Amino acid sequence: MALEITAARPDPALLDLPWSVPLEEWPEELLAAFPRGISRHVVRFVRLSGRVLAIKEIKTELARREYEMLRNLERLDLPCVEPFAIVSGRVSQDGQPLDGCLITRHLQFSLPYRALYSQSLRAGTASRLIDALAVLLVRLHLAGFWWGDVSLSNTLFRRDAGAFAAYLVDAETGELHHELTDGQREHDLEIARVNIAGELMDLEAGGLLQEDRDPVEVSERIMTRYRELWGALTDTEIVDTGERWRVDDRIRRLNALGFDVGELAMTTDIDGSTIQIQPKVVDAGHHSRRLLRLTGIDARENQARRLLNDLDSYRAALQRQGDSEESVAFDWLREVYEPLVRSVPPELRRKLEPAEFFHELLEHRWYMSEREQRDIPLSEVKEDYLRNVLPTKPDEQAVVGVDTVEMPVIVWDD
Repeated sequence: MALEITAARPDPALLDLPWSVPLEEWPEELLAAFPRGISRHVVRFVRLSGRVLAIKEIKTELARREYEMLRNLERLDLPCVEPFAIVSGRVSQDGQPLDGCLITRHLQFSLPYRALYSQSLRAGTASRLIDALAVLLVRLHLAGFWWGDVSLSNTLFRRDAGAFAAYLVDAETGELHHELTDGQREHDLEIARVNIAGELMDLEAGGLLQEDRDPVEVSERIMTRYRELWGALTDTEIVDTGERWRVDDRIRRLNALGFDVGELAMTTDIDGSTIQIQPKVVDAGHHSRRLLRLTGIDARENQARRLLNDLDSYRAALQRQGDSEESVAFDWLREVYEPLVRSVPPELRRKLEPAEFFHELLEHRWYMSEREQRDIPLSEVKEDYLRNVLPTKPDEQAVVGVDTVEMPVIVWDD
């Protein structure tokens, strides 16, 4: 049996890794100490050619299937880890066949939920993680993807201006259909509810859950948040022809949820007295795309919304409402955003992404202004934040030394 490496962009350095050794026994000097979630399979992180890769040891057939599924999800522009390669034909040094490996790229600034709870997080974090997971699940279902193993453990989270953005990690059980039935969607929701309840119970038993409600009650939030969002995106709305403003209102509500409306289906009844409206094509990222178009900044949805709010405030403060949006955005980028981001010392740049750093500056300005009862310029806020706040934060680009596998886990009997 010959070693075989399949990759969209092959890296010869992959051949240098010890594929004849079970992944669990790989030497420490090869591994990157990134936080790992709970997995049915052995997972390790390695640094290779200037990137960090996550390697999962799994049956070769399953590795191929998951690799192709992740590539399909990537083509659909859905939030998931990036597939990198499959390794098959592994044989141990004594000639015994070994499982294959699925390799994905590490998602920078992302953390598994248990690593997030190893930090000092405020109460309500579980609800915010569940909200992020609900948005992810709706996006996947709209694209026809049935997950089959929805959980916090199978998701990575990145900070998004005080909230979180969720990314699918494990597509091993997933199926891609043209369209999901209501039964398939409800099945995924029930799986999510049960898994989340168990995961929150684990955190509670380890003294890590900062919630004042029962974990089972908190887990029910996935059901309500998912259904609210799904209804906002897909429900048919009947309006009177004299209330056509409600068509625009529907679009604005969807935009506020972070979705664009690519197409609306509108039909009138026989006498033309009412209009039925229903979104036909919806896509997340309304604010992200607007910010990218205006400034070239690639940020997540809540970050983009916050940056755009500051851009709008800048425009109003300079009384430039008559100027083109593009020219004002160019000046804001050159005069406000870039100088502040470049001011972060090199040794602190691994703490937060630039867009999240800017969001935190805006938050810090609010707290300082509230405390001192005056309007404080961002330059002064920046000095205080760099001196007293940012150095205390963990490096979220690569959280080294936190192994969530070592955190307490409780196994619950049925």
